[in-house]
Amino acid sequence: MKTVVVLQSNYMPWKGYFDLIHDADLFVFYDDVQYTKNDWRNRNRIKVANGATWITIPTGSNSDKLIHEVEIKDSSWQQKHWKMITQNYSKCHYFSHYEEFFSDLYLNQKWQNLSSLNQHTIKVIAENFLGITTTFRDSREYQLKGQKQDRLLDLLTQTNTTRYISGPAAKEYTDPNAFTELDIELVWKDYSGYPEYPQRYPPFEHDVSILDLLFNVGPDAPGYIWGWREREKDFT
Repeated sequence: MKTVVVLQSNYMPWKGYFDLIHDADLFVFYDDVQYTKNDWRNRNRIKVANGATWITIPTGSNSDKLIHEVEIKDSSWQQKHWKMITQNYSKCHYFSHYEEFFSDLYLNQKWQNLSSLNQHTIKVIAENFLGITTTFRDSREYQLKGQKQDRLLDLLTQTNTTRYISGPAAKEYTDPNAFTELDIELVWKDYSGYPEYPQRYPPFEHDVSILDLLFNVGPDAPGYIWGWREREKDFT
């Protein structure tokens, strides 16, 4: 069985994104599709004293482009984001554990392409910080035909997929019968049940960037993303 996940790259995504990556044998960045401004592609949330706040990459008038075509022309956001991150997380127990990577990312590099930034950070976090061994590919590596679901199914066929995991939001526009006809098992990801972890600034919120989990629990992060399911199985 070959399990595949196909998803657009996001900016500093939440733990559920990395849960999907961990589920897959192959994770394909789907960045040659329409860019949606002020979506998860260019923003996310971090925890602050009065709740959660957005950190957003300004992308200007890129709404008519594909995700991988979106340029970042103003780099001033990098210092602003790093300042917000340090102000709210520098006192976390594991902040120093990841500080070198993220300070270099924000202060020493100039990102001019949104997709490049997102894919780079996702892969480093997944492989280096969470120990995920999933293979990464980009949909632009394949010659794809068709539109919308047909295009996705062409990608799954070319990657010899036998099991496809999708986020629950896609249920609205997905035809399960098309997957059945290709002998591809369609699985809907269940994000429920994540345990809470020691998080600064209560009350607890799950729907924040992976940065929050890393800075608060460090190397124990995988246990709060997928490890807890394995522990539950041991008691059943």
